[in-house]
Amino acid sequence: MIQLFKMAFRDLGRTRRRSFFSSLALAFGLALLLLLAAFIHGEMSSAIDSTIRLQSGHLQVRAKSYDESKNSLKWEDLVDNPDQVAAQIASLAPVKVATPRLFASGIVSVRNESAGVRIFGIDPASAANAPYRAGMVSGDFLTADDRQGILVGQALADKLGLKAGDQVNLSVNTSNGDVAEQLFTIRGIYTTQTNGFDSATVFMPIAKAQTITQTENHASTIFILLKDAAQTDSVAAALKTSQYQVLTWTQMDELILQTEDLANSYMVIFYLIVLGITATVIINTLIMAVFERTREIGILSAIGMKRHRILAMFLAESSLLAVGGIIMGLILGGLVVAYFTRYGFYIGNMGVTGILINNTIYTDLTLNDTVTLTITAFVVSLLAGFYPAVMAARMEPVDALHG
Repeated sequence: MIQLFKMAFRDLGRTRRRSFFSSLALAFGLALLLLLAAFIHGEMSSAIDSTIRLQSGHLQVRAKSYDESKNSLKWEDLVDNPDQVAAQIASLAPVKVATPRLFASGIVSVRNESAGVRIFGIDPASAANAPYRAGMVSGDFLTADDRQGILVGQALADKLGLKAGDQVNLSVNTSNGDVAEQLFTIRGIYTTQTNGFDSATVFMPIAKAQTITQTENHASTIFILLKDAAQTDSVAAALKTSQYQVLTWTQMDELILQTEDLANSYMVIFYLIVLGITATVIINTLIMAVFERTREIGILSAIGMKRHRILAMFLAESSLLAVGGIIMGLILGGLVVAYFTRYGFYIGNMGVTGILINNTIYTDLTLNDTVTLTITAFVVSLLAGFYPAVMAARMEPVDALHG
C-alpha cells in the first residue's frame, strides 16, 4: 500500500502544475462551503438569540385567549395583576428574570410624516431591558414614573428625522376600541443593531402604557428569561395552569426554526453542486493522466500488475489530490471564516419579515459542519477518481502497449 502511494505521488509530480490546480479547485470549493455553512449557522443563531433577548424571551405566560397577531387589549385577553404573577415566577430557581409587558399598536406622527409602530410597555427597572439600555445612542433611559416620555429606535428616528428631546404625537389603540392620542417627548434613542426591530418598536413605562390604553393592572404577557435555556420545557411544565397559557421560545419562534431547516435543506443541494463541479476537475486530471500513461499502464499489466492494483494506484492519486485540496481548503476557509467572525457581513436593513436579523452577521463555524464537509469533500473526490481508475484497470496490455 505504501508503495502504491509512493508511485501515485511520483506520478502526480510529473504534472505538478495540473495536480496543484486540481487540488486548488477542491480547496476553493471547500473554503466556499465552510464560509456558507458558517454564515448560515451564524445568521440563524444570531436571529434566535436576538429574538429571545428582544422579543420572545425563553418563555411567556399569557391569557388563554390572547392573540399576539392582533395585539388584543381586551381585559379578558390580558394577564390580571401581572406584577404579582411575575414576582411568583421570578421566585423559581431556574428563572433569571420575569417581568410584565404590555403590547399595543400605534402611529407616531411628526410634522407631515408618520409611521406605524408596536408599543412596548415595560418595567424600566427590569434586568430584561439590558439590551435596550446597552444600546442607548443618545438621551436617557425611561424611569417608572415618567408619564410623557418614550424611547424610539435609531432606524425610526432616522426615518422621521427625530432626536432626543423632540416631541411627537402618538396615537394608540385602547381596550374599548378607541384611539387615544398624546404628545410625547423622546427621552432617548436606542439601537439593538436589528433594523427590523428598531424601525417599528417604541418603549414607554408600563404604568403609562396601561393608563393610555385603559388596561390598568393588566399586561399582555409575562416575559421570562431563564438561567439555562435547556430548562425551558421543565419550567414551562411547572408554570402550566388552567388560567394561563405558557409558550416556549421554540413555539413563539417557530418561523426561525422552519427557515433554518429550509436553508439547511437547500444548502445540502448547493454543497453537492459545488463539490460536483470541483470533482469534474479531478476527473479531468486523472483521465488526462490515463491517456498520457497508456503505454506505462500496458507495461505494468504486461509484467504482472493486477487490475485491482492499477485501480488502487489511480484511487491513491485521487486521494492524494483530495488530501492536498482539503488541507489547503481548511486553511483558506479557516482564514476567511475567522475574518468574518471578527468583522462580520454588514447587510443593513436587509432581512426577512417576521425574523429579527442583525444588521451585521458574524460567521460561526461549528466542528460538526467542518468535519461533515471535510469528509464529504474527500468522499466525493475519491468517487471522482473511480471512473478514470476503472478505465485504466480495464485496459488490455496489448492495446495499451500500442496506444
